[in-house]
Amino acid sequence: MNIPDGFIPLWQCGLYIILMFIAWIFTLKWLIKSLDKLKKEKSDNDKIISYVFLLIFLWVFLFIIQAFCIPVPFGVGISLMGAALVTIILRSPWGAVLVMSPLIMLQWLLFGDGGITTIGVNIINIGVIAGFTGFYVYKFAKPLGKIPQAIVGGWFAGLLSLIFASLAVSVEMWLAGTFPLLEGVISMGMYSAVVGIFEGIITMVGCIILLVLRSKNKKVNKQNS
Repeated sequence: MNIPDGFIPLWQCGLYIILMFIAWIFTLKWLIKSLDKLKKEKSDNDKIISYVFLLIFLWVFLFIIQAFCIPVPFGVGISLMGAALVTIILRSPWGAVLVMSPLIMLQWLLFGDGGITTIGVNIINIGVIAGFTGFYVYKFAKPLGKIPQAIVGGWFAGLLSLIFASLAVSVEMWLAGTFPLLEGVISMGMYSAVVGIFEGIITMVGCIILLVLRSKNKKVNKQNS
């Protein structure tokens, strides 16, 4: 869902880049806080290494699923994102910004997907808007219970994260004077709703696997204590 160069005026791109840097500041604060928490818990090296491998796995996984893109009239191509799943795994909406930022840059460098002037708006859409939407939709489903949250909350988190990010793109294109608002919203909304079904399934399956792994980890910790 990366917007290419030339679709948005440079002065608007500058505003999005400022927002991107603000998001990076909050992400850095969250990352430092998380690392401090690990130190206070006196986590062993194996746990820290496992987090590093988890980030590498997420980058590879997201790089693969985002490689398949569907062209959209009055919009940009839509692909699976995985932003909601990332925030759920890392337990923070800023996790999506951390993971998506280098991924979006790599996609532009290797495949020309997106643009250098639009790097800010792409990170805001995929990292911030999709990430926050997925995280809080999943959090909203917490009263349902762990299993229903993973199934229902996970599916809706994936679906709505993609739809909200797509609608944001259509509004940004309209503000840029690239596409008319109504046609853009209809096109991006319809296509993202279809692709969002699969985004929801991936997020739901990931949440179920995560739930099983965390429950097993708790049992192991109880046995060792």
